[in-house]
Amino acid sequence: MENGETTAQAAIRETYEEAGATILIDAPFAMISIAHINQVHLFYRGRMATPHFSAGEESLEVSLRHPEQIPWNELAFRSVSLCLERYLGDRARGTYGFHETELSAT
Repeated sequence: MENGETTAQAAIRETYEEAGATILIDAPFAMISIAHINQVHLFYRGRMATPHFSAGEESLEVSLRHPEQIPWNELAFRSVSLCLERYLGDRARGTYGFHETELSAT
């Protein structure tokens, strides 16, 4: 987050910086505490405002994938993997909740 930003504003900005995508926020979706590195990762559920996306300032490659095409072993952060797993589970059930979890150093 930047000074003076809400968490939702930070999510919108980060999505644009990372993926060149303009999004609309639906709801907070997951909070993952990573105490051993003094971080909290907060994820929102949202949708693209337009179909446009591209590699941004902080990424080399961006793509949209079907769930079976997700390159799980290539994801940079365990928090992203956990969030995607929760999202796909909720989507399969047809209902979305808020998920809170912790990641340990191992």
